Amino acid sequence: MSRSIRPDAVLVQAVIAGALSFAHLHDLASAAGQSGWKAWAYPISVDLLLVAAWRRLRTARKDRSAWTWFVIALFASLGANIATAGLLDLNHVPNWLCILVAGWPALAFLGGTLLVHAPNDTPAPAAVVTQPVDEPAAVEVDLRRDEPVPPAAPELPAAAPAAPAPAVTVPVALLDHARKIADSHRAATGSPMAADALSARLGLPGPMSAAIASELQLT
Repeated sequence: MSRSIRPDAVLVQAVIAGALSFAHLHDLASAAGQSGWKAWAYPISVDLLLVAAWRRLRTARKDRSAWTWFVIALFASLGANIATAGLLDLNHVPNWLCILVAGWPALAFLGGTLLVHAPNDTPAPAAVVTQPVDEPAAVEVDLRRDEPVPPAAPELPAAAPAAPAPAVTVPVALLDHARKIADSHRAATGSPMAADALSARLGLPGPMSAAIASELQLT
């Protein structure tokens, strides 16, 4: 279903006012020496700066820079409308006006950049961190006594008994060989052989070496 477009008096008035202001700015820029497409670009630059300042004022009404650039753009638009109303000879434009028109692009670029990159006064909402709430433990109720019964404590698994270390059996031949080595060391040095030295000499694992040292009563 198509909706019919009804003419609005405010919209029509805005279009007429914008067209007249656009034409006045174009005539003033053309009289100041800006010919061709450059004369058409000046009205667009003034209106865009005016709109950018107005949008900035809607979000931050206490921003002084937004009010400053809004007044500058409004003065440029009103000044062109008044100047072209017969108060200024467009055939003999003064030099100071030519300087202002020529310097307007840099001024408009500076104002637009400052308005776009101005910090926002509205603080960002702080993130709310919600902590999980521990659920209460279920409580059983004895219907006969109408009293809550505390939940039973969980049973811990019984610790398994430590398995006894397996006994190490030393072969007789290996024990005799170790005894000969220990006797030779005693005969050569006059002192008993240490258990670590005998273990290193035989190259046996720890349990076997400990068993042999225990049989030979070595420390």
